[in-house]
Formats: sequence, C-alpha cells, structure tokens
Amino acid sequence: MDLTTLNLKPLNLLIFPDWSQPEELLYLELEAIIKSIVTHPDRDYLALLIDNTEILESSELDAHLILSGILMNLCMTEDLDPSVEPEIILLENLTQSQWQNIISQIQYRIRLTAENQTALADSGAEKIPVLEQDRLSDLTLKFQASRAIDFANTLYLQGRYEEAIEHYQRFLASQTGDVELYFNFSQCLRNLKRIEESIALLEEGIRHYPIAGQLHFELIKISQQNGRTEKAISKAEIAANILPNEYVFKLLKHLNLPIVYNTPNEILFYRDRFVRELEKLIQQTSLKTPEDKINACRGLMSFTNFYLAYQAHNVVESQSKYANLVHQIMVASYPQWVRSQPMPPLLENGKIRVGYISSYLYSYSGTLWLTGWLRYADTSQFEIYCYYTGNEPDLITEQFRQYSHVFRHIPHNLEAVCQQIIDDKLHILVFPEIGMDAPTIQTAALRLAPVQCSAWGHPVTSGLPTIDYFISSELMEPENAQLHYSETLIKLPNIGVSYPKPTVGTLNNSRLDFDLREDAVIYFCCQAPFKYLPQYDFILAEIARQVPQAQFIFPRGELLRERLKRAFVAVNLDSEDYCLFRAIPTRQEYIAINFLSDVFLDTFTWSGGNTSLEAIACNLPIVTCPGEFMRGLHADSFLKMLGVTDTIAQNEEEYIQISVKLGLDSEWRRDIAQRMSQQQDNLFDDKVCVTALEKFYQQIVRERLES
Repeated sequence: MDLTTLNLKPLNLLIFPDWSQPEELLYLELEAIIKSIVTHPDRDYLALLIDNTEILESSELDAHLILSGILMNLCMTEDLDPSVEPEIILLENLTQSQWQNIISQIQYRIRLTAENQTALADSGAEKIPVLEQDRLSDLTLKFQASRAIDFANTLYLQGRYEEAIEHYQRFLASQTGDVELYFNFSQCLRNLKRIEESIALLEEGIRHYPIAGQLHFELIKISQQNGRTEKAISKAEIAANILPNEYVFKLLKHLNLPIVYNTPNEILFYRDRFVRELEKLIQQTSLKTPEDKINACRGLMSFTNFYLAYQAHNVVESQSKYANLVHQIMVASYPQWVRSQPMPPLLENGKIRVGYISSYLYSYSGTLWLTGWLRYADTSQFEIYCYYTGNEPDLITEQFRQYSHVFRHIPHNLEAVCQQIIDDKLHILVFPEIGMDAPTIQTAALRLAPVQCSAWGHPVTSGLPTIDYFISSELMEPENAQLHYSETLIKLPNIGVSYPKPTVGTLNNSRLDFDLREDAVIYFCCQAPFKYLPQYDFILAEIARQVPQAQFIFPRGELLRERLKRAFVAVNLDSEDYCLFRAIPTRQEYIAINFLSDVFLDTFTWSGGNTSLEAIACNLPIVTCPGEFMRGLHADSFLKMLGVTDTIAQNEEEYIQISVKLGLDSEWRRDIAQRMSQQQDNLFDDKVCVTALEKFYQQIVRERLES
C-alpha cells in the first residue's frame, strides 16, 4: 500500500474490528460508527481507517461489500445526501514501518466491543488515545481550527486547489484567518486563473492585517503579472507608506514596469518614468545606519529590473545607474567582499580554476546552454567549480555535477556561497545570467574573484562595476556592440555556446489531440508575452488576412488577447477566429506542437533563444527579423549557422511576405525543413567556441599574473 495516496484528514480515527465475530454484530457496530461520522457536522474533516488484515482467505466476508451495504442503508434510512461519501480507508497487510507512519497521523482509536487484539498489538496502536463509541458525536473541531487550516494548507501544497478553497471558505465563513491562510488561499485562486477573486481576497487580508508585507507584496505582484501596472504601482505606494522600512516596496513603487504594453507611447512613458523614478530612489536611499543597510539589502532580494530591457532600446545607461545603486548597497552591507582580489598563482598542475554560479543549474532556458562549455572543457587545463544557489535539482543538475571537478549546492544562502567562493580562490568567476534572479544580482555586485564575467543567459549588460567581461557571440553582435555594454565585450566564434542538440523524439500526436484544425496553417507564437511589442501586432493580422486558414498558437500569450483583438479589427477580422491561447503543460506536448506546426514566428527586438533551437531540432521553419541588439539576433545567428537563411527578413514587410509564402506554399516549406534537418550538425554541440573561450580564460589569467 502506498501511504502517500491515502486521503488523510485533520482528524483520523482508527478501528480494529474482529472480523471473526458474527456478521450481524460486526455490521451493527460498524454501522453505528459510520452513521456518527456521516452525520457529523465536521464530517469533511474526518477519516475512518479500518484494519482489514485479519480476514481469512477462507472467509466469505468482504469488507468492501459490507461497507457499501452500510452506506447504502444509511442513505435510505437517514435521508442522507447521496453525494456524501465519508472518507473510509481500509488498511491491508501493512508492514511495521508503514504502521509507524500511519499511527503518527492518527488522533484517536475507537474502542470496539469486539476487537482484533493481535492486530492491535502488532500495529503498535495501543498508545493512541482511545475514544469511546458513544462520544463520537461529541467530537468537534471547534477547538481544533488550526488543525483544519493545516489540512487546507496541505491540500494547497499538494496542488488540490479546489478542495483547499472549499475548506478555506468554510473556515472564513465563521472567523478571520491568519496571514498564511489569506496568502495560500489567494495562491489557490491564482493557480486556477481566478485572478479577480485572488486580488479581492488579498485586499481583504490586508484590511485585517495592514502591516502584513507578504500580502502587500503578493497583491502588487499578481497585479503586475496580470497587466495591471497602474494598480501595482498604486498598491506599492500604499505599502511603502505603511511599511517605510521595507525597501522592496520603495523599489516596486519607483521602478515597477509593465509586463506588456498597450501602445508604443506607453513604452516611451514607462521608459522615461523609470529614469525619473530611479533618480528619486537613489536620493531617498539611506545607508547611514545598520538598520538602513539591512533593510536595503533585504529589499533587493525580492526585486529585479528584468523587464527594463524589453522596451527595445539601449539600456546601458539606465541599467548601469541601477546596478551602481545595487553595488553601493552591497558595499555598505559586505565591505569585506568588495576589495580587489589578487590573481592566485596557478596550482602545481598549472590548472586555472573557473567557477560558474547560478540559481538555475537545472533544465532552464537561461543556463541549459552552459552544459556544453562544461562538457567540452579541457580538464587538463581547467578545474571547473559549479555553485548551485537554487533548489530545484533535476537531471540537468546532475549533468552540471558530472561535468564539474567541484559541485557545491548552497541554496538560498548568499553569505555562505560568497564565503565559499572566496575560500575556493578562483581565478575566474562566471555568471551565466545576471538579471533574472535577485540574489544573483546581489552576489554579482560583489568582488569574489579577480576576474568576473557575465554571459548571455540573460542577454543584457549587467551594468555592474564588478563584472569585467560580457561573453557573447560573433554572429549575434552588431558592429557597434560595445556601446551596449558596461563590460568589455568578448565575442566568441559562431553562436558563442555549445548548445546540446535537443532530444525531441518522434511525433506521437495528431492535431486532433490539441483541438487544432487539420486544414489550418499553424503559426507557432511561443515567446513569453513581454517579448511581443504592440507596434508589431499588425503583422499577425496581416498574415491572417492573406492566409485565411491561419491559426496562431500562443501557449503563454493570454495577456496579449485584448491587444490582438484591436489589431485584427483594424483589418476587419476577429482575432478569436485565428488566435488560440492555451497552456502547454508538459515538454512532450510542447515538442509535439512544434512538430504539428507549419511555421515558427520569431519576435521582433527580442528573439527566441531556446525556443528557436528546439524548433530547429523539430525542423520547423523559422521566420525572423534581426534586431538592433544582441538579444534580437538569436534566431538570425542560428539560421546562419545552418546555412538556411531564406526565412530571415530584413524588415516588417518582408517578414509578412515570408510568413505568408511559408503558409501557402507547402512545397517550399518542406524544402526549408529538409535543409534545416540536413545542416543541424553545423549548429549543435559546437566545440569551436569552447576552444576560443578557454583561450580567453588563459590569456586574461596570464596577463593578470604577469602584471
């Protein structure tokens, strides 16, 4: 028996029937107990566990039939709701360790007239408090409310959101919950896409607990993530006034940005606002007292300016100004970790110690490419250290561990990981991504190794004075690229990374499995919503106008729905006839959609990285238009590596023409897909860039040692 599947409740009762007694007596006693439970006002919180291990194989008794008969009889005689099903669990053939696990979760043992004394003794259940049958109706949860809430919280953690909501609502009908209840309840609603209810509940919780920072933060976050930027900023202003020592609310008040923009003018408005408000924040940030330093440092742990670079402009100035603020806060908090580090001498074996630090050393788009640098590293010249600061290990984590000489898993402990890096005396420390994880930005704002680098897991300058080099790609950088970085730019050959060829298998699904039309021309639009800027919405509408059978699949694009409606109305079309907004829960299904689609539509200004590479592995033609910055040149560089450049557009008009032709000309589409298939070895697992990377490492270490 798998005990993890048992549906235990806040109050769990256990009985040991003597199954050898006359069936009539057994039936009557079980019926009395079950009747007390099904008519109990707190029955939803009760479970009855019945030992069933001693029914002899030769016996004609069947516990399941007996229980079914009792319940059927009670429904008829007691006028019970037929939908009322008490939680009755039969326990069969449990081991001693299983009994120990069960007993720890049992509150009472009900004493029976005739009990199986052998099973009772063998189970170890004699120590459980005894409840007499005639006291069952007195059993109440009124004084055990915390246990009921614990049960609801357990349901929430198990992802059983509907059930958890039912119990939360029942509790709140008679009394006020605590902060944790309002938070968990709101998360259940949010996970079920019941956003309005979630927001209302958080606001109710804040009325009861006005200084509960957790509720304020969640309300701001859920408002922002659902496209309600003005509301998020307003709520941040309120929180900042109520909780003036919580620096995170100052950050959110001044620097909050939309996830999606409604108009190009809105982009300009928030771009200018960020610059103005950043100046105000800098002026208002005090680091004079120990409390000031602690509050500012703590606030940074919950905030990133991740969305700044999605406004499609050169952010080096504003990014650097923000990064310098972060640096100053970290200098004030950790002065021992901002001094220049001397280059350690090489080991006797002459190896250079290179460390890679990230919260995402698992199957994640911002770091998956890094496995190639490690896999093909020259271990005769380098010792690889990995510092995993998150806590979601998976099979890719094991690859990082396998490819490292030293793998250190130090989750969510900034001070511990910083001290460990210092102790390891690295020559070079590399941050594969800076800007996605708040504590990683804080760590990068310190000086933990003589040479510190960033790479294009998040393809934007860090702006930090503590990051010396940005490691990029020759194919992804325009001629004036250095102007986009505060770091010294290093351009490795080709795409700059040795990306492992994605494992995509073969297609085992049909379009019917995803409710897609067989006759449709499927355009896959799989980027995150913040990559879609409003000035390009008309392109999809124009494609639909010229390809009547077009269907655009948005697995993450619900926030774009209203914008797209306006764009399609402009050409007298209804976007709901063309645009499908649906989540794709598993990787297997995501890959299947790639295989079933006809065309992959890349985004302007910020190109798809991992998504483009996976589309290529599925031989799905990609339409892309190179952008002004490195982040807009991913798919462009991949297709150039393949030597299949037919679908690279030079402007918006050409992008539409190529997309329409691919949709209407199935023969050309097949030709593109075939050539992509034949050239994939040119793109994946490229070792040339790894050799260049290691030459760069050797050069800078040698220069520092000689200076």
